[in-house]
Amino acid sequence: MKMRQEYTCPLEIVHDIVKGKWKTIIIFQLRKGNRTFSELQHTIEGISEKMLLQQLKELREYDLIDKISTEGYPLHVEYFLTGRGRKLLQAVEIMQELGIEYMLEHGGADILEQKGISYSQSLPTKK
Repeated sequence: MKMRQEYTCPLEIVHDIVKGKWKTIIIFQLRKGNRTFSELQHTIEGISEKMLLQQLKELREYDLIDKISTEGYPLHVEYFLTGRGRKLLQAVEIMQELGIEYMLEHGGADILEQKGISYSQSLPTKK
């Protein structure tokens, strides 16, 4: 991953670490505990195997996730959030809430229901 050499703000660093389509989604998918590569690939719609491997590698480089490998055949690997990853998860959950609000304001309730994403009926809607 390409990082800036100079920063003017800590948010620039975080932006560089999590930028892209998939990293926040991977963090969100790990919110309930350990997941295997296969579980992540099946729950993240549209991500290729190559892209998932690359994104997991980058998230590990910045100590947001780690993995446990179990000896034997077949090899069993599980990914999980680190302490730093759990801190980032708090921000990602807020981002999820904002996305839900936006979707509800713009007629996306059916998409949320299709994906099994729960939301409170009391969320503000656009007037």
